[in-house]
This record gives sequence, C-alpha cells and structure tokens, in this order.
Amino acid sequence: MNEQKEEFIQRIEEKFKAIDQNPNVHLEGLVWAKPMTYWDYILPETLLSLQVQRTTLPDEMVFIIYHQINELLFKMIQWEIDQVSQMEHVEANFFTEKLRRISRYFDMLASSFEIMGDGMELAQYMKFRNTLTPASGFQSASYRLIEFSSTELINLIDYRFRATIDRNTPYSHAFEHLYWQAAGKDHATGKKNTMLVLFEEKYKEMFLRKMEEYNTTNLWTKFKQLPEEIKKDAELVKAMRHYDYTVNVTWVMAHYNAAGKYLGSSEATGGSDWRKYMHPRYQRRIFFPDLWSKDELEHWGENV
Repeated sequence: MNEQKEEFIQRIEEKFKAIDQNPNVHLEGLVWAKPMTYWDYILPETLLSLQVQRTTLPDEMVFIIYHQINELLFKMIQWEIDQVSQMEHVEANFFTEKLRRISRYFDMLASSFEIMGDGMELAQYMKFRNTLTPASGFQSASYRLIEFSSTELINLIDYRFRATIDRNTPYSHAFEHLYWQAAGKDHATGKKNTMLVLFEEKYKEMFLRKMEEYNTTNLWTKFKQLPEEIKKDAELVKAMRHYDYTVNVTWVMAHYNAAGKYLGSSEATGGSDWRKYMHPRYQRRIFFPDLWSKDELEHWGENV
C-alpha cells in the first residue's frame, strides 16, 4: 500500500471514529455501492416532471419553466446571502465575493426576461393568463426572503409610513406596512385582494419568523457592523452598490418592460396596478441607502 492510500485510510478512520462509527463497516459499504451517475445526482427526470400546464396552449410551458428557473436562481442567491449572514466575523474579500456572485445571478435574471418577452406569442399569453388568476409572480416567497435578508426592515416599509415605524414596532405591524402590501390593498378601504390574502395564508407566519431572524443578520446590518477600515474597502462598497442597483432598478425594470409588452394597460393577474407597484421610482426600495449620494437617492429609478 503506497503512502497516499495509507493517508486516505487513516483519514477515513479518523472521520468515522469521531462520530462513533466503525470505519470497517463504511469501507465494506463502498464495495456494494453503485457508481454515481448524473441522473442519480441531479435527478433530471424528477425536475423535468414538475411542469404541469393548466391549458392546451404551448407557450404556457415557456411561462412555467421560466418562472421555475427564477425560483432556482432565487435559491442560489439565498444560499450565498446566508453564508454571510451566518458568519460571525466576515472579511472584506469574502463579503465582496458573495455579493459579486449574487449580482451575477441577478444580472442573469435581468437579461433572461428576453426569454419571456420575445419567447411567447402574445395571443396565447392573453388566453392562458386568465386561467392563472389570481396567481401572480408577486407570490414568490423566495424573493421576499431575499429582501428580508438583504436589508433592514425599515428599508422595505412603504416610504409613506416609515416615520411611524422603528425597531420597537411589532413585526406584525411592520408586516402590514411593507412596500409590497400596496399591490394587494384597496387604498380607500384597506381591504386585501384575493392574491394577497392567499399569499399571507400560506406564508405570513414564516415571514414573521424570518423578519425577526434577519433583523440583525441581514447584509446591510452585517456591513454596518464591520470595522471602519473594512467598510471603506473600495471593492466591497462597489459590490454593495452594484447589488443594490441591480436588484432594485435593473432587474425590476427588465421585469417591468416585459410586463408592459404583454399587459399593456391591463391589470396583472393578481389584480394590482403593476405600473405603479413595480416601477422603482414609486417603490423607492433601496437596500443600502447610506452608500448613495443625496442626489442619487432623490432621483432613484427616474433615469431608466
């Protein structure tokens, strides 16, 4: 037995003894194990069986797959964010690299809207969209978790109510004033539409837990807790700004423009006034406000 094999055997023994397991049992198990295959590891048959159309219109399949791809990318983004939020002491290079990865995923999301914008026949979309009501992309819980984990809660509150909310405000009260509540409420009566009611029935309790969990571990809070010399790191600040703008302007406007091609003056499937709800100059959602100048903040989303 050569030295390399002896080293591997020793490492295997140390690994299993550390968890009170007999290394010989696990070594024998390798004798009977089947070889790993791509289909066993990635499970493509399972993944490709998750597209279930509600209509007979072919382009509905494009719509379904595109949104499922978005959800997978959202999961990748959350995976990177959580590595930063769960680390007690974050170094500038590590923080910067994670933000660059996240931004690349959102760059991909922004550019991918051409798939939907140019990849579906308008006549087909206008037919199958009626079978989706009141479902809406608004109801992506994954995207809401990205928001909660990216910035402090006050930056997700409808700017009209920010002066009345602080860190002592109950999460349940803050939840009712999140910026996206405006997409599902009648401004005159405060009544919530079906899209929002169903969304909250499914996810509200989980959202409240996550709002509390990320209260002190979101990316913006983690950044502000860094030593002053790290907060001034040019590459880190650049990465923070790029992420903020990519998510809250570039990606939003790509979504906005794609919706405009298909919806025109129509309501979204969830019933929202999507033109006002989606446009960044109305949302004024900014993850890292202190990293922007007064002029940049005042004209957020206006020049797109």
